[in-house]
Amino acid sequence: MTSVATPAVTAPPFAEEREVSGAPTISLADIAKAHGVRFLLATFVDMTGKPCAKLVPVEASEELEDGAMGFAGYAAGLMGQKPQDPDLIAVPDLASFTPVPFIKEGLAIIHCDPHVNGKPWPYAPRVILKNTLARLAEKGMQAKVGAEVEYFLVKKNDDGTLSTADGRDDSPRPCYDARGVTRMYDHLTGISEAMNGLGWGNYANDHEDAAGQFEQNFNYADALTTADRVVTLRYILNILAEQRGMTATFMPKPFTDRTGTGLHFHLSLWSGSEALFPAAGSGAGDGGATGEGNNDDGRGLGISGLAYSFIAGILEHAPALQAFLAPTVNSYKRTGATTSSSGATWSPRKASFGGNDRTHMIRVPDNKRIELRSGDGSANPYLAIATAISAGLDGVEKAADPGAPSGPGESRPDAHQLPATLLHAVEALRQDPVILASLSGNPEIGRYYADAKEEEFLSWHNQVSDWEIRTYLTSI
Repeated sequence: MTSVATPAVTAPPFAEEREVSGAPTISLADIAKAHGVRFLLATFVDMTGKPCAKLVPVEASEELEDGAMGFAGYAAGLMGQKPQDPDLIAVPDLASFTPVPFIKEGLAIIHCDPHVNGKPWPYAPRVILKNTLARLAEKGMQAKVGAEVEYFLVKKNDDGTLSTADGRDDSPRPCYDARGVTRMYDHLTGISEAMNGLGWGNYANDHEDAAGQFEQNFNYADALTTADRVVTLRYILNILAEQRGMTATFMPKPFTDRTGTGLHFHLSLWSGSEALFPAAGSGAGDGGATGEGNNDDGRGLGISGLAYSFIAGILEHAPALQAFLAPTVNSYKRTGATTSSSGATWSPRKASFGGNDRTHMIRVPDNKRIELRSGDGSANPYLAIATAISAGLDGVEKAADPGAPSGPGESRPDAHQLPATLLHAVEALRQDPVILASLSGNPEIGRYYADAKEEEFLSWHNQVSDWEIRTYLTSI
């Protein structure tokens, strides 16, 4: 829930070694040796966001770079493969090398792009995002993204129920509580030191709106780097919490009466060093965009015509986007909530936009960025960012206009209602050709994802719940 605008960060370690003309200028073994790393987690995520990895000794790093590390894609998870298909080959991106000695001494994570038969696998989430960014680059633009990672710290009781890891953290309105932060000091500072040691620029660690809920923020960067960092941070949070006898969960709504967990994205478009969202003469600071289409038109947010069109694209495709921003059955227990113990859900129900107002799907906190607030903790960052950019880009290409911003707590009468369930989101996705084709430009991949999410919904729907027993057992 932090609103501080943070500066752009420098490139990640070894960013200059990202492949440009075929081969890296330094080997993975050299990088590992320089950091005292002995083992590598060669990592990618499936379409649900589950991290998959092989533990590779540095002595085998050349084989990893040469494409010798194969995964049975069907076994890995939702990756568009069948049991009879060829291996997914993990091709490491050297710029993503991340030593994690605070997890295990001598360990590093390296994010990989799955390939099949020598080509990037179009179902792989990281490949999907890279394809979207390549399309954006063809238009002379780049995307920068910040992410707010929220999570709960819980313990699982003997009867299977969940309780807050900190038993004293039981206030109905604990947001920013100094005592709750202090009791979790060792955990929060451990995560903060890990992020800062990696050069991510952690700038805030706070207790969120629900008992047991926290958020730890880091500086924005280019879209791919931020997505990699969200995946890495989730892994770090999981492992370090587990080492302290807790479970870190990104489940959107683990408690019925508490605020759910969001994953909010701050998005901006750039052309080199020129920020494209500020309107001309609006005091952009980093070289506000100039030229045709960059006038705020008196709407008061200080953003350019391009920014308004980007917003319009997201709003137009909002129902379909929710299949990626809120991708689980549990997601809609969060977006459908009418209140929480604190009195607010912080979760939008309509596709609206406005100024510095957290009730909207799109909040415009300043003239440099927009905040997309309908994503939750279960979102796959690669897919969420890729589809949101695709939606915004569609608005830019059509010079779409979202109209006037809505006032505090308001929405336009014609604003899309966000889907009520995962099944509604799936149907919206199937009916939206732009978002359906936003995954590597292939609508078949969109249909594959929609089918899998429908199956997930029906699997849940086929289970008899305690609510049904209570409601129907003796109802007639």
